[in-house]
Amino acid sequence: MAIKDAFLAELKQEAESTRKLLERVPMDKPDWAPHAKSMKLGNLANHVAELPGWTMVTLDHDELDFAKWEYKPVIPKTTEELVKNFDEQVSKAVECLNRTTDDIFMQNWTMRMGDKIFFTLPKAAVLRTFTFNHSYHHRAQLGVYLRLLDIPLPGIYGPTADEANM
Repeated sequence: MAIKDAFLAELKQEAESTRKLLERVPMDKPDWAPHAKSMKLGNLANHVAELPGWTMVTLDHDELDFAKWEYKPVIPKTTEELVKNFDEQVSKAVECLNRTTDDIFMQNWTMRMGDKIFFTLPKAAVLRTFTFNHSYHHRAQLGVYLRLLDIPLPGIYGPTADEANM
């Protein structure tokens, strides 16, 4: 089995769960946050929606230099726009994975800020941590935000109290 096959299966399965969560985000409350030090709801939801796109940042490039990166997020105004962006990022990530060979997964990738190197790892490890695990972390955060807003949660790895009528 090619390395990409494992990542593709995981991406597709996890995308279904993430999409269900994003469909419930109230984008009419983009500035809501549970704490002064917390990310705003709109920013967090957008971050979760765009993280599949980091697949291309990881596999199509050899580094990310924050000193040169001109990141300008566009926060969707509606839940529909949020989900559409997520679906587009997932589709692009699937395309990227499909064209990636095992050799590319073993090439090194570096995160830096100019001369300061944060880490260098094989692209497969970066995809696992920087993209996939990072996505799950923020998806869980988003679930907490929705719970605090009293929005019923969808099941991710099984039914929630909302779905099980507990």
